[in-house]
Amino acid sequence: MVQVEPINAFDDNYIWAIRDTTENQVWVVDPGQAEPVLSYLKQHDATLAGILITHHHWDHTNGVAELVNVFSGITVYGPTQSKFSGITHPLDAGDTIHIMTLSLTIIRTPGHTLDHICYTNNTLCFTGDTLFSAGCGRLFEGSAEQMWHSFQQFSQFSDSTLIYCTHEYTSANLAFAAAVEPNNDDIKAHIAWVTTQRAKGLPSLPTNFGLERQINPFLRANLAHMCHQLPPHLACDTQRPWDNFSAIRAWKDEF
Repeated sequence: MVQVEPINAFDDNYIWAIRDTTENQVWVVDPGQAEPVLSYLKQHDATLAGILITHHHWDHTNGVAELVNVFSGITVYGPTQSKFSGITHPLDAGDTIHIMTLSLTIIRTPGHTLDHICYTNNTLCFTGDTLFSAGCGRLFEGSAEQMWHSFQQFSQFSDSTLIYCTHEYTSANLAFAAAVEPNNDDIKAHIAWVTTQRAKGLPSLPTNFGLERQINPFLRANLAHMCHQLPPHLACDTQRPWDNFSAIRAWKDEF
């Protein structure tokens, strides 16, 4: 049986462990640190089989070299034409990989970075820093239009598809989402649930596309009312949803 479990890293990162509980084999997603991964493997008496990288940022890649040193010859999947040099098997849109019992298809999602990819199938999606619960990654390298078009690829996934993103930003994201949509009852309900989860020391993730379509202001940027609460110095253009997205993202950056 394959299960996906979070490994805590830094202050608010999750390194996702994809573990075959029968074979005690593990793949990890975006290991920014090696030590938490090694501790997890020791705890479960498991072996690292490989690594999935979504993009080049250090907090997603800094643990790779040490893990490869310990587990020599393992596969490191990641985006083609990436600034991160530790990828052994580069991937592009439409590629499919098979790890344990999972088949994962690659979609390119430029916006946060230009090299960003997500690993997807019908039941789960590793979104890195492209899509968070109630939020999305900052536009460090790509444009708002690129990110908006990246988001359109998520429409293929059912409401039940699980989203495994790599930061515990949900509480802060929901505070912003509530400012954008103060009358959204789904946001209010999810704030209550997340507050309880975090008080218990439990993660707010994974989330799913059904929930995100109701609470995430960036997925909802094409809706006309999303512009109503914007500060006066920001403006929407409802004819171009990526301009709405850009304005909402600019507000989040200063929120």
